[in-house]
Amino acid sequence: MAKTGDIRNIILLGHGGSGKTSLAEAFLHTTGTTNRLGSVDDKTSVCDFYDEEKDHQHSIQASIIHASHTGKLLNIIDTPGYPDFIGPAIKAIPAAETALIVISAASGIETNTRKTFELAKKANKPRVIVVNKIDADNVAFGDLLKNIQESFGSQCRCANLPAADMASVIDCIENDSGDSPVMDVAQAHTELIESVIEADDELMEAYLGGEEISPDKIASVFVKALKAETIIPIVFTNARTEAGVPELLDLIAKYTPSPDQAVPTELKDGETVTRLTADAAGPLAGLVFRVAFDPRSNMKYSSIRVFSGTIKSDTNVLRNSEKKGIRPGHILKSQGADTSEIDAGIAGDIVTLAKVEELKTNDLVHDGKVAGVFELPATPEPMFSLAIEPAARGDEQKIGAALDRLCEEDPCFKTSRDQQTKELVASGMGDLHLRIMLEKMQNRSNLSVTTKEPKIPYKETITAKAEGHYRHKKQTGGAGQFGEVYLRVEPGERNSDPPLDFAWDIFGGSIPGQFEPAILKGVNDIMQAGVVAGFPLQDVKVSIYDGKHHPVDSKEVAFRAAGKGAFLDALQKAKPVLLEPIVDMEVTIPAENMGDIAGDLASKRGRVIGQDMLAGNFMTIKAQVPLAEVKQYNSQLKSVTGGRGSYSMTLSHYELVPPNVQQAVIAQYAQKKKEDD
Repeated sequence: MAKTGDIRNIILLGHGGSGKTSLAEAFLHTTGTTNRLGSVDDKTSVCDFYDEEKDHQHSIQASIIHASHTGKLLNIIDTPGYPDFIGPAIKAIPAAETALIVISAASGIETNTRKTFELAKKANKPRVIVVNKIDADNVAFGDLLKNIQESFGSQCRCANLPAADMASVIDCIENDSGDSPVMDVAQAHTELIESVIEADDELMEAYLGGEEISPDKIASVFVKALKAETIIPIVFTNARTEAGVPELLDLIAKYTPSPDQAVPTELKDGETVTRLTADAAGPLAGLVFRVAFDPRSNMKYSSIRVFSGTIKSDTNVLRNSEKKGIRPGHILKSQGADTSEIDAGIAGDIVTLAKVEELKTNDLVHDGKVAGVFELPATPEPMFSLAIEPAARGDEQKIGAALDRLCEEDPCFKTSRDQQTKELVASGMGDLHLRIMLEKMQNRSNLSVTTKEPKIPYKETITAKAEGHYRHKKQTGGAGQFGEVYLRVEPGERNSDPPLDFAWDIFGGSIPGQFEPAILKGVNDIMQAGVVAGFPLQDVKVSIYDGKHHPVDSKEVAFRAAGKGAFLDALQKAKPVLLEPIVDMEVTIPAENMGDIAGDLASKRGRVIGQDMLAGNFMTIKAQVPLAEVKQYNSQLKSVTGGRGSYSMTLSHYELVPPNVQQAVIAQYAQKKKEDD
């Protein structure tokens, strides 16, 4: 079993098609872990083992592998590269010490390259840039290096350079001579050394004094420089021929931080902060960063990064703040779809548990000696939705269980039941995301669904003050029902949370306080049902100020009905209107498409609020747009940009719907209600 100081945890990040999975396969083959080089194209990849990954030839979930190199245990997390599947990548970042940002030499810096680089930076992870596919035709390496430094900083320096035949690489850390078509090796060596020693005042002083800095001294401060971000090494590889792969493995083993060299992860429990040092003898603390289900048996696997302590098969493990213990059972190491048993998982290692149903992504697992929560990177809110229905009768319950498993696997895939429309709605990052998730359900559980566009989640509110009154009186020959309520309504603050501000302003006992909950229930009935077009109400203040009761006939049911009636009476006088969801959009496009995209967003009632120029003649447009106008934006953007554009959107707020749009929505609601009746 490896010691903590001999572990290296690496995460592969970057855009789809950059060769991350091929690089992971090259790591396994070069280290002798596998006896043949796995291939995405041949469907023999260890990392892409799901049927959907093989069929579509790209990763859809984070995969974990491990290998040994020069006495070091390398835990490697391969992540999806397409923006639709960024959720598993985001969740896996905290499990690694070092991020390898993989760039295709042919394609250059792409959308997810920038996004994942920034995510790793925000998480304070040292980064290494890997320029892969160096044998591609017509690569302008000089322009690519310039774009990398413009995009990610001047501290991006070449740690090696490709040789003229692109079949090998020249080390620039220890060598100050050599021949490369990319740039002068001596210059690359000097730039690299100067960036590394910038992290150490003593070495910098010696260097400025003319002293030659030995490779051993460089090695001694390299990790410090990585953590201080004075250096972001650039290395070159061709994963398919394994050119540069042994040298990259050497760099990982020699120059990247081990868990006990990394900045300690923190647990926050209110004002108390616990710094988790990578000590195998310390208290147990780990993070569940990945949940997966076996595609055939549906067995659940939970992958854990152990930050402190040791986990064994008989350890009494606690989850978050729960008091009930969990027996982890066998401690496993994952190798793609396969697992092997180990004696224990020590601080710094990544292990997997099987069949522990209680565990969820983001969970803290511990032994009761620590408490708190991890501060983790946020995942984007899924905004592309489809309403789904079982293709076969009687499958509702089975589909619910299958969807729950998919939600556990991917934090950006969510399902909900719309209380107004009664639709089961699946939400994801885009059309590709949802289609593949539903394909996964079909393959695993033999469950088919039909899909359609869901209704836009409009809300309703009021724009004026008003008063309402209702008397509920019912006499049926025994005990009667009586309740009378007077109330006032007025608009609340826009996008308020909670949506209802309820005040009990009864004085003198005209309505006994015991009936307040019943009246509130009646008000909430209408808050959910709406008054304009059947959508929930938002941003409403209600004050109950008077009423009457009967000592015998007043009951909860009577005051619930009276509260409902009085609220409805007031709302109809308070000029009710519709609110629509507005989303924040970031659209990344080639600069030449800027005019077309900006004009298109304006035609969709959008407001462009900013734009940023990016390297490689790309730019990002930031805009706020009504969700109703961009339901199918994915296909529209691909059409305009030839597939080179991408976008993300998150819910921003709700705004008043323009009168013409409101009338159309109300007409649709009236027609649907007529059909239902």
